Amino acid sequence: MVASAIVSATEFPQAREPVIELRSVSKTYGAADGVKALDGVSFDVHEQEFVSILGPSGCGKSTLLRAIAGLTAFDGEGLSVGGQPVVEPMDDVGVVFQSSNLLPWRTVEANLRLGAEIRRETPDPQRMTAMLEMIGLSGFENRYPHELSGGMRQRVAIGQALVRNPKVLLLDEPFGALDALTRDKLNFELLRIWQAEKKTVVLVTHSIPEAIFLSDRVVVMSDRPGRLLEDVRIELPRPRDPKSTRTSADFGKYVVRLGELMGVQ
Repeated sequence: MVASAIVSATEFPQAREPVIELRSVSKTYGAADGVKALDGVSFDVHEQEFVSILGPSGCGKSTLLRAIAGLTAFDGEGLSVGGQPVVEPMDDVGVVFQSSNLLPWRTVEANLRLGAEIRRETPDPQRMTAMLEMIGLSGFENRYPHELSGGMRQRVAIGQALVRNPKVLLLDEPFGALDALTRDKLNFELLRIWQAEKKTVVLVTHSIPEAIFLSDRVVVMSDRPGRLLEDVRIELPRPRDPKSTRTSADFGKYVVRLGELMGVQ
């Protein structure tokens, strides 16, 4: 890679088929004189791609993610996941929010099973065992949420979304409430899980370094109403090591570029 190259994702052909397709997605809250949160957002996310949506607070990032999840109605030409129009929550989509939302009276293992049980499914015991190991909580299956740290609770939430083996994982600032050290550790854990599970991932974040470290592409949003400012491909080698990646000259160039787009440089 040429160290100075910071390029738009549109300059690179994609061989894989789009899993998520957004076409002029807009959203207004309230009546005709209401608040416009999104204005004509269009982009694709391809199979097994890790894409971050980056932007200032209030720019509609979470609204966009909720629209993809089928949790928020929207206007526009269309929004599809796996070739199917999004009109309601879909079985092939797992969602993780900023708050883990674990049920306090259920153990770690019982919380992991919750999504499947709501759909009257019986989780595969081998999948449950593998998921506990993957999220680093083997031996904690009988603990309750109040016995876990914030980072551990978020790992349970990620496992809960993955245990049914969805094709798409949507993450709405899942580490935003954590301290910086825990957040950095979970960034690395998320990359490890993504590589092992081979999911298509969309992450909402307001952290420039987090977006760069994790992503294949970063979709940069404007202030409200949210519009797509730029779709930037992150050409950093994988697998990514936290220390060597974040101290590289190329990482610094992406920080500067994305900071300029967000108006913080």
